[in-house]
Amino acid sequence: MPNSQSPPPPPDHTVAPGDQEGLDAENQRAVSLMLRVKQGDHAAFAELVETHQHLVVHTAARMLGNLDDGHDIAQQVFLRVWKSAPRYEPSAKFSTWLFTILRNLVFNETRRRKRRRETTLEDGATQGGLHETLPDTAALSPDAALADLELQNALDKAIAALPENQRLAVILRRYEEMPYEQICDILKLSLPALKSMLFRARAQLRRDLDAHLKGQA
Repeated sequence: MPNSQSPPPPPDHTVAPGDQEGLDAENQRAVSLMLRVKQGDHAAFAELVETHQHLVVHTAARMLGNLDDGHDIAQQVFLRVWKSAPRYEPSAKFSTWLFTILRNLVFNETRRRKRRRETTLEDGATQGGLHETLPDTAALSPDAALADLELQNALDKAIAALPENQRLAVILRRYEEMPYEQICDILKLSLPALKSMLFRARAQLRRDLDAHLKGQA
């Protein structure tokens, strides 16, 4: 029987100096490719898409609750990247610029759905690829594997119920391990405002998961 106590909040992640050097090199490569795209280089564009597509698709899918929608949004993101290339200037990290485009498109879609009174996540919509980041459940007993999947589904639904700014901040921090400062740039927030927002979001997630666990007891 699952423990009815509140689950601990997800741990924060820090970037080690060696990892930071790798991130800097990755950004330099992305900027270099984007400057080639600015000159009309199709091969550079293809490499940019191949490098960043997985991240964009899965972030969009977690925001919208459906992997197919994630692919649709990703296509729009990279189409926007191509069309915006002539005006591109490397004034920020490439991933920050890319995720700002993603933010705008996803927020537009969630607002369109809200206007049409559509739900952003239906029962079972978290299937189809959104749990690829979970540990391999093959080594778990069938009961443990089922409980793990049910808890992840409950977490996905709780995240989907958050306001869009909170939802994106949680996804970028929890699943993409993005630094606070970069999330601030994407969401146009100060660092104190972001941390306050994340605190509220995590508190709500704990309440939702606690209610789920108590319902399973």
